[in-house]
Amino acid sequence: MDLMEAMRRRHSVRAYQDRPLGAAAAELQQCIEQCNRESGLHIQLVQNEPKAFAGRMARYGHFSGVKNYIVLIGKKGEKLEEQCGYYGEKIVLRAQQLGLNTCWVALTYQKIPEAFTVAAGEKLVLVIAVGYGVTEGAAHKSKSAGAVSHAPADAPQWFRSGVEAALLAPTAVNQQKFSFSLTGPNRVSAKAGFGFYTKVDLGIAKYHFELGAGTENFTWL
Repeated sequence: MDLMEAMRRRHSVRAYQDRPLGAAAAELQQCIEQCNRESGLHIQLVQNEPKAFAGRMARYGHFSGVKNYIVLIGKKGEKLEEQCGYYGEKIVLRAQQLGLNTCWVALTYQKIPEAFTVAAGEKLVLVIAVGYGVTEGAAHKSKSAGAVSHAPADAPQWFRSGVEAALLAPTAVNQQKFSFSLTGPNRVSAKAGFGFYTKVDLGIAKYHFELGAGTENFTWL
């Protein structure tokens, strides 16, 4: 499937089969390495590690069978959370293309220090559960395009398509606290609202917007 189809099909999944990633792991690792080269992040794939999702918080979050996850780590800085969202979603959609399921996880897991590396000056932002889901998940309720965008009535189709794609982006507790504004013929600004993990959400939404609008049609303000 192409990335647009992956975007439409991908839903959060919290329950996973007892099944290794298999050949998909190598493909996923390639995507992670490419994202790390582009961004300078230190994203890592952890496999066959059940302890992070074996505690009370994971059960509270209705997670089960999680043994594989992606750890989003990078150098501390103002843009770290947005970068983790942007590049994390690249990996999430690649996982969907490979037949895997995913779920962004902020708090309902336990850090297992021996499973990954956090270098000096780096910070672990959040993780992404990954594997073969028991189900394919379900679509979330979404805001309207007008609620998350500002543009004239005759806004070009690429902008409208970008906003529609952004509305498919996963966000913390489905808050969708982001907005896109058309500030010129081909200039777009994107802003995060107030709340927890909204900068991560903005990074995810910006990647979706780029896929929907086409990066050849605009530049970020």
